Amino acid sequence: MHYVYVLRSLKTGRYYIGSTEDLTKRLERHNSGKNKSTKIGIPWVLAYKENFPTEQDAYRREMQIKRFKGGAAFKELLK
Repeated sequence: MHYVYVLRSLKTGRYYIGSTEDLTKRLERHNSGKNKSTKIGIPWVLAYKENFPTEQDAYRREMQIKRFKGGAAFKELLK
């Protein structure tokens, strides 16, 4: 199973969109400070997730969500 996820920084209020096969480990890594792009926003919490049967399907959805990040569709997704 593959996941697309949206994290929200409790520190900055910013969002991070990604995909992974192991959501628990990925969230731990984001909060460990080992990921350069998310280090500044620690702590991160899971705001949204979707699961997909293949990595390719998850990647397509990740790119779709990134395209509408910040717009009305993104806000609707997080409701």
